[in-house]
Amino acid sequence: MKGLYDLLLLGNPLLYECADPVMESELSLVDNWVADLHNVMKEVRAKYNFGRAIAASQLGIMKRLVYMNIDKPVVFINPEMSNLSQEMFEVWDDCMCFPNLLVKVQRHRTLTVKYLDENWRVANGL
Repeated sequence: MKGLYDLLLLGNPLLYECADPVMESELSLVDNWVADLHNVMKEVRAKYNFGRAIAASQLGIMKRLVYMNIDKPVVFINPEMSNLSQEMFEVWDDCMCFPNLLVKVQRHRTLTVKYLDENWRVANGL
């Protein structure tokens, strides 16, 4: 199982690469990837007291897979954003790959995320 020591840190060249889509034939691997993402996020929360979501690429798993756990766990397989609002807002945000640094970023006020769930079903509406 991957742990905090596996988290790629700012400057790692893998963080600048595009992740590949998860293929349906790889669905049996998703549970293990999600377990690793959950474990690392749990360790980040314990050490740094933050963490809402983590992408597989942050652990060197170069797949389009995101694990989010705010009120409940959600797995996003091959997420796609659409309906990006013109209206933006600015926020100070953190990242697990540089845990002691906050950066000011622009975010869309609203958007839609379409993704596949762990059962390879299309999900919409987040």
